[in-house]
Amino acid sequence: MAELTALESLIEMGFPRGRAEKALALTGNQGIEAAMDWLMEHEDDPDVDEPLATPLGHVLGREPTASEQGPGSAAGEGKPTLSEEERQEQTKRMLELMAQKQREREEREEREALERERQRRKQGQELSAARQRLQEDEMRRAAEERRREKAEELAARQRVREKIERDKAERAKKYGGSVGSRPSPPTEPGAVPSSPSQEPPTKREYDQCRIQVRLPDGTSLTQTFRAREQLAAVRLYVELHRGEEPGGDQDPVQLLSGFPRRAFSEADMERPLQELGLVPSAVLIVAKKCPS
Repeated sequence: MAELTALESLIEMGFPRGRAEKALALTGNQGIEAAMDWLMEHEDDPDVDEPLATPLGHVLGREPTASEQGPGSAAGEGKPTLSEEERQEQTKRMLELMAQKQREREEREEREALERERQRRKQGQELSAARQRLQEDEMRRAAEERRREKAEELAARQRVREKIERDKAERAKKYGGSVGSRPSPPTEPGAVPSSPSQEPPTKREYDQCRIQVRLPDGTSLTQTFRAREQLAAVRLYVELHRGEEPGGDQDPVQLLSGFPRRAFSEADMERPLQELGLVPSAVLIVAKKCPS
C-alpha cells in the first residue's frame, strides 16, 4: 500500500500547509512524528505561521529523490495514487499518533503543574515558618526587655531602701551616742552642805517621762524616755517608727508642743526633756519640716 508523504499526512491531519512545511524543514525532514512534536510544542508561538526565509528541502517544492520515495518506486516515476480506503486508513493512523502525542503533552503539562503547585506550597510553608520564627524572636526580645526593666526597677527600689536604712542608722548612731545623763556640777571646795532641816522643800524629781506623739495621719506613738534624755531621742524614735511614706522618701520631722503651741528648734534637740518642761508627761505633734 502506497503511503502519503509527510507533508500530505500533516495536511490530511488538519495542519496548515505553511505550518506543516515549516515543521518538516526545522526538524530536518525526520518524519511525521518529529514534525508533530514540533507543531504541538510551538502551536502557541506568535510566529508559528511565518514562513521561513529560505525554503528547505523538497517539502518546499523540490522533487523528492529516489531515497525519499516510498519502496517499490522507480526514479522518475510519478507518485502513486492512493485509494480512498488507503487514504482514510493512513489518516486514521496519523490521527491516533497525534492523539497519543496530545495525551503525552497533557500528561507532561499536568506533571509540571503538579510540580509547580508542590513548589508553591513548599515556599508558602517556608515563608510561614520564617514569619513564625521572626514573631517568636520579637516576643522573646520583648520579654527579655521587660525582665531587664523590672530588674532595674527592683534594683533602684533596693538602693532607695538601703539609703533610708543608712540614714536611719547614721541618725541613731549620732543621737544614740549623745543620749545619757549629764554629769552633775562639782561641789565647790569649802562649801558646807546645809542641814536638811534648813533646806526649803523641793519639787519631786522624776526619772522618766511619758511622751505621746501625734502623727500627721492621725495615728499616735507613745513611749517612755528618761527625764535627762535629749529631745533628739524623741525625734529619732518618731523617724524610726512612723513608717515609710509613699515613694520611699522620708522627710525630716518638726516637733511641736501641744499647749502652749511651740515649735522646737535644732538647738532644743540637744536639751534634756526635763529642761524643756516635758516631764513627767507631754503630748507632742509631728509636722513635716520644710527643707531650708
